[in-house]
Amino acid sequence: MTQSRRMSLIEAVTNVAVGYALAVVTQIMVFPWFDLHPSLGENLALGVIFTAISLIRGYALRRLFERWRQF
Repeated sequence: MTQSRRMSLIEAVTNVAVGYALAVVTQIMVFPWFDLHPSLGENLALGVIFTAISLIRGYALRRLFERWRQF
């Protein structure tokens, strides 16, 4: 059985939301170890940037593997 488009969308959105939250919490906990002290707003903005890069990377790799699969 294949996954419905709706469930694929729910999975993708959940993955992004969890990844974003994890990135922000990790930054808040780890940055002080390196004497970096960004504000909450800066941490949230960095989380958006890291999440966008992750989405682009994931999409590019998915397309690359799909192309390889066709050969």
